Amino acid sequence: MTHPRDIRLLLSDVDGTLVTNDKRLTPAAVAAARDLKAAGVGLALTSSRPARGMRMLVEPLELTTPLFGFNGGLICAPDFQVLERHPIAPDMGPEVIDFLQGQGLDVWVYTEDAWCVRDPQGPHVAREAFILQFEAKVVAAFTSDLATNAFKIVGVSDDPARMAAAEAKAADALSDRVSATRSASYFLDVTHPLANKGQAVHALAHRLGLAVDEIATIGDMPNDVLMFRQAGYAIAMGNAADAVKAQADTVTASNEDDGFAKAVANLLAAAAG
Repeated sequence: MTHPRDIRLLLSDVDGTLVTNDKRLTPAAVAAARDLKAAGVGLALTSSRPARGMRMLVEPLELTTPLFGFNGGLICAPDFQVLERHPIAPDMGPEVIDFLQGQGLDVWVYTEDAWCVRDPQGPHVAREAFILQFEAKVVAAFTSDLATNAFKIVGVSDDPARMAAAEAKAADALSDRVSATRSASYFLDVTHPLANKGQAVHALAHRLGLAVDEIATIGDMPNDVLMFRQAGYAIAMGNAADAVKAQADTVTASNEDDGFAKAVANLLAAAAG
């Protein structure tokens, strides 16, 4: 574990971490970002959201670092100039869609600039539109052209047993040709193998000229454990599952109790001590 005084950048998850359950940035979170900047510690974001789904965070947090959309599948500058692309391999897109549908899951497909669904009334579609602040494109079917240009393909279900089974089967059926991780209990995200939060730590370190040990990470979901394992210091949210907390160096309060801001305060206090 790296000592907090050696941390030069904090890489943060968004949903369940940086924002509240109703997707608000609290005044304390905004102030914490400014405190990081004043202390010479950078702030970067990684999320399963598309990069454009983080645009509402750039100005209030005064972000100057790359945004890792699709867990690193699409890396953009804060002005949304694309810096790096890692779409799902064209031959894998149709296979992933068939696999997820075969598991009885609703399927969403994200391309670089669109979010496509077949059922606009399907589970979590309205909520996702609220979160991303743009609407889904409704399609009759996932055509070959759409499937071969995907950056993220999501299996959606509120059935815990079905989701657990699909996640377990994905490891065998899709192997290392994609990354398949849960960004929420009801989302199984499939992306390029390099589009995962562990790889995001390395990509960010390379772009900014940092050692991975100089990066701290904060998150709440199993896909955040991938970045916990690669970075110098890991912070789990209080709302994270126990299995996620067990992989972190420390645990902060929940996202409903300004856990992000409290984690920053503790990190900076430890760095100064």
